[in-house]
Amino acid sequence: MGSKLRDRVAGPDTPEPPYPVRLSGPVIKGFGRGSKDLGIPTANIPADDLSEKHPELTSGVYFGVVALDPKTYKHEIVEGSTSTAVVLPAVLSIGYNPFYKNTVRSVEIHIMPALTEPSPTAAGHEGHTKFHRLPDFYKTRLNLLILGYIRPEFDYVSLEALVEDIRVDCEVARESLLRDAYKSYLVDSGKTSEKVSEDRRWLVSFD
Repeated sequence: MGSKLRDRVAGPDTPEPPYPVRLSGPVIKGFGRGSKDLGIPTANIPADDLSEKHPELTSGVYFGVVALDPKTYKHEIVEGSTSTAVVLPAVLSIGYNPFYKNTVRSVEIHIMPALTEPSPTAAGHEGHTKFHRLPDFYKTRLNLLILGYIRPEFDYVSLEALVEDIRVDCEVARESLLRDAYKSYLVDSGKTSEKVSEDRRWLVSFD
């Protein structure tokens, strides 16, 4: 079950240890439920050694930023570029998804539109919630910086309740990333700390 009353933002106003956490891997086949059952496109990356390498990442929902290898995925907003990776906000689930009773741990990432674009998951939109969808990037290498924790995993009484909680997760992730200390991972203002600059260089590096 999810909680009805949710905070607008998650975590402190500046990332604190263990964040940011770096994860990287090729986008692999998941359970196929994100788009099919929920209408929420997700990218899965390998989680085989996650517990060993990152024991701090308990099961739950997180927010962060991602980049896709521009050598194999050309983002539409990069005009004439073949070498620059685009950094986008993301919300992700790490765990077993109790609603589906998975027996294998997974990392499922939903990539959201740039923070300068309208949010498709904002409350008040008419009709069914539509989640952001990118053209297929299966097998593309993905770099992820996890910047904060949103909530633990819950079980749900219905698909509708699960989708609504994920919609709220997207909005919490957006609002959390709009804070200056987090936004600097998305947009290099030239005034970022050396640590943030180092993390950004890693994020967009696919050599």
